Amino acid sequence: MDHYLEIHLLPDPEFSAPMLMGALYSKLHRALATLQSKRIGVSFPEYSRKPKSLGSVLRIHGDEDALRHLQEMDWQKGMRDHTQASVIQPVPANAQYMVVQRRQFKTNAERLRRRRMKRKGESYEQAALAIPDSVERKPELPFLVLRSQSSGQAFHLFIDQGPSQHERVEGQFNCYGLSQQATVPSF
Repeated sequence: MDHYLEIHLLPDPEFSAPMLMGALYSKLHRALATLQSKRIGVSFPEYSRKPKSLGSVLRIHGDEDALRHLQEMDWQKGMRDHTQASVIQPVPANAQYMVVQRRQFKTNAERLRRRRMKRKGESYEQAALAIPDSVERKPELPFLVLRSQSSGQAFHLFIDQGPSQHERVEGQFNCYGLSQQATVPSF
């Protein structure tokens, strides 16, 4: 993972930066799924927990061949008016590393109760006793709103970008460019 490219969102009076980032990221996800690549990761250089924001820059990491292959797919089609992409560049020698991963939360007690009722054949009252409102968590992480390709349902993809570290950790990335343990360069 010695190269990267950056895609900057351009200001748009009709679409917010989070909406554009969601559309761009959806296209990247489809391209990574098509490639079945486990060697491409992502990061968000303008990531912030307070205020919650992924920013307007998507950085894509990988070796030069993997990134070239991704760009040859023309996966950004339809987003070119809203983005500006850099050329593939080598990672700076002084870069540190970080893990960028998906985090999932139990955010809706009602949905959990319905699921329990269906799974265990319980009444609403029984499920409500087993799953109180206090199980709901309000995540403090930035997220993307994406649409599931299989169900068509919108969902929040919460992103946890860990602290910088000196050690590089090898591993595989999923079709969202995220990993629970592998690191991407941080600079």
